[in-house]
Amino acid sequence: MEGTTGLLSAFQAWRKRPAVRLGITLAAVVVSALVQTYAIQVFVRPAGIISGGFTGLGMLVEQLGALKGINIPLQAVLLILNIPVALLCCKGISVRFTAVSLAQVALTSFFLQVCSFAPIFVEEFLNVIFGGVVMGASIVIALRGNASTGGTDFIALYVSNKTGRSIWSFVFMGNALMYCLYGVIFGWQFAGYSIIFQFISTRMISAFHHRYDLVTIQATTAKGPEVVEAYIGHFRHGISCVEAIGGYSKKKMYLLNTVISSYEVNDAVHVMHNADPHVIINVLKTEQFVGKFYRAPLE
Repeated sequence: MEGTTGLLSAFQAWRKRPAVRLGITLAAVVVSALVQTYAIQVFVRPAGIISGGFTGLGMLVEQLGALKGINIPLQAVLLILNIPVALLCCKGISVRFTAVSLAQVALTSFFLQVCSFAPIFVEEFLNVIFGGVVMGASIVIALRGNASTGGTDFIALYVSNKTGRSIWSFVFMGNALMYCLYGVIFGWQFAGYSIIFQFISTRMISAFHHRYDLVTIQATTAKGPEVVEAYIGHFRHGISCVEAIGGYSKKKMYLLNTVISSYEVNDAVHVMHNADPHVIINVLKTEQFVGKFYRAPLE
C-alpha cells in the first residue's frame, strides 16, 4: 500500500512539472486538431451540414462564396475569424492558453489542407450522430489538455473564467441562430440536421468537461490538524474543522468540510489520505455556492 502511494505521489509530482504539462498540452492540441479535421471531412461535409462556432461560421462563408462562384478556403476563414477574438480575450484568459489554442486552430487549418479522410457512411443521419460525437470529443481533448479549439471557445471560457458559470448552452443558442440562416439559404433539412449535430457535440462537452463544477468534500478523521495542514499546503480553498465524538468508538474525531473544483478532487483525496490513511471521505455535488471561491487561472 505504501509503495503504491509513493508511486502515485511521484507520478503526481512528475505530472505537475512545467515541461510535462506543456508536453501534455501540445499533444492534446495536435490530437484535437487531427480529430476535428477527421470529423469535418468524414462526417460533417458528407452530411451537407455545418458545425458550430467559428468553424461552422467559416463553413457557412465557404458555401456562400461557392454560390457566388468565389473560392473561400475554410482554412483561411478560420484564422481570420479566430485571431482578433483571441487578441481581445487573451488578457482575461491567459497568453499561454490563447497561444496553444491558436496553435490548435492553425493545425486544424493545416490538416484540412494536407489530409484527406474518406467518408464512412452514406446515410446522412449516421453522419450527424457520429459527427457530433467525434467533433465534441475533439473539443474535449483540447479542453482537458488545457487548450481549446478557439472561436466561441475563447468567448465561452473568458466569460466562465470571469463569472464561474458555464455558458455552453448560450453558445448552442447562438449556433441555432446561425443554423436558421443556413436553413433559409440551403434548406431546412440540413439546418435541422446541423442543430442535432451541435446538440450532440455540446452534450459531449458538458459530459466530460467539468472545470467549473463544484463539489463538497466531507471528511472524518482522528488527525484533523494534520489533514487540515496538508490540505491548505496544497490548495487555496478554505476548510472548516469541527470536533466530534465517534458514534461507535466514542473517540475524539474531527469533521472537515471544504468546497473544491471537481477537477481537483482526486488530488485533494490523495493529499488527505496521505495525511491520514484511515480518513473517511464523502464527495458531494454542490448545486449552489455563495461566497468567494478561488479559481486557478488557465495556464
